[in-house]
Amino acid sequence: MRFAFIARHRNIWPVAWLCDALDVSRSGFHAWLNRSPSARSRHDEILVSRIDRSFKSSDRTYGARCVWHDVLAEGLSCGLHRVERLIRENWLRARPRRRGLPKDTGQRAAVSDNLLDRIFEARPRTRRGSRTSLTSGPPKDGSTLPPSSICSPAVSSAGR
Repeated sequence: MRFAFIARHRNIWPVAWLCDALDVSRSGFHAWLNRSPSARSRHDEILVSRIDRSFKSSDRTYGARCVWHDVLAEGLSCGLHRVERLIRENWLRARPRRRGLPKDTGQRAAVSDNLLDRIFEARPRTRRGSRTSLTSGPPKDGSTLPPSSICSPAVSSAGR
């Protein structure tokens, strides 16, 4: 991690300053810089190519477990957690599950009956140009609504 930071910033500051600041030796940094990739990182590169192929052939719907089974079927040996890590590091995100239309097109898909016998009608626009909203009609029993439940522009703008 420190050596990677030094490698990224060595064109801005001298390597000696960065090595002193991060408490690493210059010879260690240069040895790291010229070293060939490890066997694990080389195997990870092979796995990433196979994981990417499997993931894209599934139309980006497979998760780590299905991809892992595909990699095992190709003859490569690795663990599930390693496949999960490589998927996460390479930003292979599965698409969300597709949601289609409702499967039932019969009677349940129709609009339900108005069981409460409410009358819905649009309110006319006011002078201020407020949006039209839906209000229910008067109660069936003839009673009046309390003043707190009335929602009119005069009541709502009274406190302003």
